Amino acid sequence: MSTVISELVDANPSPAVRHDWTLAELRAIYELPLLELVRRAAAVHRQFHDPAEVQVCKLISVKTGGCPEDCSYCAQSSRYQTGIDSEPLLDRETVLGIARQAKANGISRVCMGAAWREVKDGASFERVLELVKEVTGLGLEVCCTLGMLNADQARRLEEAGLYAYNHNLDTSPEYYETIITTRAYADRLRTLGEIRKTRVTVCCGGIIGMGESTDDRLGLLLTLASLQPHPESVPINILAKVPGTPLATTPDVPFDEIVRMIATARLLMPGSVVRLSAGRARLSVAEQALCFLAGANSIFSSENETMLTKAVPSPAYEADLAMLGVLGLRPRPAFKSV
Repeated sequence: MSTVISELVDANPSPAVRHDWTLAELRAIYELPLLELVRRAAAVHRQFHDPAEVQVCKLISVKTGGCPEDCSYCAQSSRYQTGIDSEPLLDRETVLGIARQAKANGISRVCMGAAWREVKDGASFERVLELVKEVTGLGLEVCCTLGMLNADQARRLEEAGLYAYNHNLDTSPEYYETIITTRAYADRLRTLGEIRKTRVTVCCGGIIGMGESTDDRLGLLLTLASLQPHPESVPINILAKVPGTPLATTPDVPFDEIVRMIATARLLMPGSVVRLSAGRARLSVAEQALCFLAGANSIFSSENETMLTKAVPSPAYEADLAMLGVLGLRPRPAFKSV
């Protein structure tokens, strides 16, 4: 292991924030003995974050189903028979009602997702802009995931008060075409670039458990850690296997590999919020506790035990608040990093 990695993972009092990692360096970190990796990640986590805080977030599918893309994991693709029908954009009162209830349950960030390939100017986008303004007005951080967008659309979202934009890379550049053929990796990077021209923060991560290799997982982290600046939020999703999608029968990711991914992300991007996202419902409280120790400091919670759509399970508010209480953790307030 190189000296610079040793200094970082041995909890140097001032670990460097780097953008020039190599795959070999990442592999040396990822392959540390598991508890040693967690120890080192936990030390860095404490230097950059309050270890007693976890941000609790809520996903709202404001436009469900009918997406023309062929993402092999997605319940909302029109190409697969998943039981998810195409629905119109939710009305204002429904969205605001969900957001108010979420805030009452300790949520500090609401992510509004639309099953679009790309943002198109018109009435639907205008309604989303108004929703961004009104949900932000409730005192919540608002994140949107709407697909690809251009510079003008990014600017308009910024003007509406958008706090974050989610646009995941999903996997490594090399494995990407195995999972998606209707959008190029460069398209995703281009959208991130448009967001970076604004003051909107970037939420960008990926999915593990899609049949990728360890090097593919590290390739994803390498791409994320090479971005300047690092994404403010890095969601680590565990594949939610949806019947009807090509990945429905993919083997589960072993728990130790989930922890390794979180801990490595924490060491590479020490200032980022690492979000334990989709797939968390399969983890026990003890397993989630180890993920928090390894550097995860955000979760998604729900009032109806679903995440974005009914095809993806999510722990409920009450269960999550009870878990945080047992672990001595507290919900992180909105806008803390501003």
